[in-house]
Amino acid sequence: MAIPAVSAAPPGFGNNVWCSSFAKAMEDKHSHRSMDSAAFQQRFVFGGKLIKEAGELALDYFRRLDTLVIKSKGQQDMASQADLNTEILIRDRLKARFPEDAFLGEETGRTEFAHDQGIWVVDPIDGTQPFISGLSGWCVSIAFVFGGELQMGFVFGPARQELFAGGRQAAATLNGNPIRVSAATRLTDGILGVGYSPRVKPDEFLPVFSNLLHGGAMFYREGCGALALCYVACGRLIGYVEPHINSWDCLGALAVIQAAGGQINDFLDGEGLWKGNRVVAGSPSLYAVLERLFHDR
Repeated sequence: MAIPAVSAAPPGFGNNVWCSSFAKAMEDKHSHRSMDSAAFQQRFVFGGKLIKEAGELALDYFRRLDTLVIKSKGQQDMASQADLNTEILIRDRLKARFPEDAFLGEETGRTEFAHDQGIWVVDPIDGTQPFISGLSGWCVSIAFVFGGELQMGFVFGPARQELFAGGRQAAATLNGNPIRVSAATRLTDGILGVGYSPRVKPDEFLPVFSNLLHGGAMFYREGCGALALCYVACGRLIGYVEPHINSWDCLGALAVIQAAGGQINDFLDGEGLWKGNRVVAGSPSLYAVLERLFHDR
């Protein structure tokens, strides 16, 4: 049965209220401001249920791709009503349950944000190009940031029926089972995930890729950053690197990696939440090697 479009985004979403409040939240981070355990648990339970509901909506659209209207937002950057309506579902559920929290979504933008608020960061369909191409490598991603720190994340791949979850106060799991990052120490110990988007010029990306190949690494690209990062969390990939990625594409998975014992760069440093950043993620024993990929040989 066709699912009707959800109501349009309300006024106030997508306005430019941003950097100063998050900068203050980053100051709170360095002051060791922590999140109350009860507040964390409430959001973690709700987020786990919500992402499954959103995933089922997106999956319904995926099963009838021929009915979707596709639009281009830029080079290799597509969207459809599946992206918008899935995000609106998530946003409206969160607003009803946690009206005190802010929201940042790829499709509808951000609400006003004060430094003492938590903020949900959402990509309704990460991997839209695979999605509209009929490939299974796409997912829904939800993360929660509080006090300038990544608190929790959820990544659900409905077409593969895989739900990754984890956070600062919750163990990393895949479909409810504990997961752990690889114990790799060398690039040759497994397969490395690599991401790329046209936001980065080829001349900026090619040295990283050259360093990777000269180091003897085998590489993997999913077309969906959040899923590939979750494969790091569960040990399928030994690490992941990308010169630039948006926050909604990775924060959910980065929270799971941290909960799975992995190490990540400080993605939220500077304006990472709003403008994106480099991402480096892997086992602590491999992290320094991954960082060096970004330096010239």
